[in-house]
Amino acid sequence: MNSTINMKYIFSFLTILLFLSGTQAQSTILYGTITDAQTKAPIEFASVVVVETGTGITTDSLGNYEIKVPSKESFTVEYSYLGYKTFPGKFGGLKKNTRNRFDVALESGEGFFDPIVVKSSAIKTDNMVREGTDEIGLLPTTTGNVESMLPVLFAGVSSGTGGELTSQYSVRGGNYDENLVYVNDFEIYRPLLVRSGQQEGLTFPNIDLIQELAFSSGGFQAKYGDKLSSVLDITYKKPDSLRASIGMSLLGGSAHVEGSIKKPTDRNQAFRYLIGARYKTTQYLLGSLDTKGEYTPNFMDLQGNFTYDLSSTWQLGLIGNYNRSEFQFVPVDRSTALGLINFALEFRADFEGQEIDDFTTYMSGVSLTHLPKNANYFLKFMGSRYQSFENERFDIIGEYLLGQLETNLGSDDIGEIVGILGSGITHNFARNYLTATVTNFQHKGGFIFGKKEEFDEGYDPSSENSHYLRWGAKVQNEIINDELNEWERLDSAGYSLNFDPEQVLVKSVIKSVNNLNTNRISAYVQDTWSYRKDSIMDLGVTVGVRASYWDLNKEATISPRAQVIYKPLQSKSDVVYTLSGGLYYQPPFYRELRNREGNVNENLLSQKSAHIVLGGTWDFYLGKKRPTKFRFITEAYYKHLWDLVTFDLDNVRIRYSGENDATGYV
Repeated sequence: MNSTINMKYIFSFLTILLFLSGTQAQSTILYGTITDAQTKAPIEFASVVVVETGTGITTDSLGNYEIKVPSKESFTVEYSYLGYKTFPGKFGGLKKNTRNRFDVALESGEGFFDPIVVKSSAIKTDNMVREGTDEIGLLPTTTGNVESMLPVLFAGVSSGTGGELTSQYSVRGGNYDENLVYVNDFEIYRPLLVRSGQQEGLTFPNIDLIQELAFSSGGFQAKYGDKLSSVLDITYKKPDSLRASIGMSLLGGSAHVEGSIKKPTDRNQAFRYLIGARYKTTQYLLGSLDTKGEYTPNFMDLQGNFTYDLSSTWQLGLIGNYNRSEFQFVPVDRSTALGLINFALEFRADFEGQEIDDFTTYMSGVSLTHLPKNANYFLKFMGSRYQSFENERFDIIGEYLLGQLETNLGSDDIGEIVGILGSGITHNFARNYLTATVTNFQHKGGFIFGKKEEFDEGYDPSSENSHYLRWGAKVQNEIINDELNEWERLDSAGYSLNFDPEQVLVKSVIKSVNNLNTNRISAYVQDTWSYRKDSIMDLGVTVGVRASYWDLNKEATISPRAQVIYKPLQSKSDVVYTLSGGLYYQPPFYRELRNREGNVNENLLSQKSAHIVLGGTWDFYLGKKRPTKFRFITEAYYKHLWDLVTFDLDNVRIRYSGENDATGYV
């Protein structure tokens, strides 16, 4: 019955979208893409101005523009960008309430030519939602991390249970380990031992360095890796001039510098640099928590991204990151009120001991990109290394009391404890040390065949009939050394739990030493078929398959995936429909292998899911004097899940069962 009602709501919702898309009228629109005439790379921030009216806009990060223009009369549009020759486009007699495409290739001026600008993840025949960073930097956040802003930017994303101090996020029913994060095509890993939002430092992506981010909450393409829930694909800036910024607040500070240095002997070759530093302390926020004490959190991050044009067809890239998180805590006391108005309770605790945690991570990556002139293919070779050194040490004794408060307004003892309901002692101890090293090498490439002759790695094939074939392969080695030594003692009313009259027993003990050295291989191939018929439709169909193998559990997986993007051009409204789905397997990383007792299950299989996503986007303008563009997005989705690994969630710490013991659906 509920399923029938839900499908009725979904059908009604999509019907309303179709009705609105067919009835919404627009003014005459001129749109298109501005590219470099020689490299075919999109030009960001290019100027588009209607000379007669003086109205103008700039292109987005993919070189796209869209502007209202006069109808049934002649006018001129000037296309320009610093270092390029201005192109005057002359138009006349455009019909009212139509959309007209006009692409422009700007010729470079003397001394301003940059031959290689590789735009990754810019292909528009996918279901990724993309955002620039101009507005993102204005969003308030206590963490300073871009991940904590995802619930504001994208539907279906929820923040972590660690409150405003965490940057962990879950997507459509998944947990924090089910999300892929890429920066410039390099996969990003997180520390494994962090157990609370208070200990979380700065994550890898630096907001000051980001040019664009793309996000998919399901049904993503085969070129992305093996996770159950989502993909966050971040592209760093490719600077062409000297810029710098500095920011300061009570929670820390940040600074960055970027620029481009061109060879005096060959202006076609350049060295580009992008450097950022951040510092964060949440001491003022932590002082407002229920548990009072001396908090000393210090988090810092330093990273750089560099590219150098070896020639007009080869580009060398380097990315590096150093991240240090220190958390020291000496608790003193805690007081928490709870209960009802006529039955108020208070929990009090006094502590002795301290906690000292530190997490240090290093990441370095190198890439070599081959992008021949006037060719229809690219080749890219990448290698990266991630290292994490994590130490967790605490020894804290807490004496607690739970009492009933006096709530009678006429009593002299109002607000005081008048009855003790329970008392006892807790003693928590841990000496946990983990080191992780992940090293990988990968190759990826692309080839366009059909009527389109020009090529750029992120180019959107828009010919009448073309194919964009992509492939990739990766070999990865993982070394994990983990030492767990933690226990908890509970004492209630003078009796140790578990109780034994002859000895003191602890409530729980975890002692284990795990050392793993494993290898993974993965590969994918996918083809995007783009078909365009002017004034009729744009159609993109992507079909791909991904395969992986891990030598620890001897499991091989094959996951087919497909997406269909359809855009009717005869409609007066700008509407795009998407249908995507496939199989998504998540091979276990170390955290899933280790159960609650600290033991490793080397036979654990991948968690598996099947996605089906039906959606649509509708772009429209509101306002007559200064029209503002809006986007309406809707999706209906279903996920079937099996071979799941159940887990306990405490703040942001996930403790898995180490068994494929559940199924589910979303």
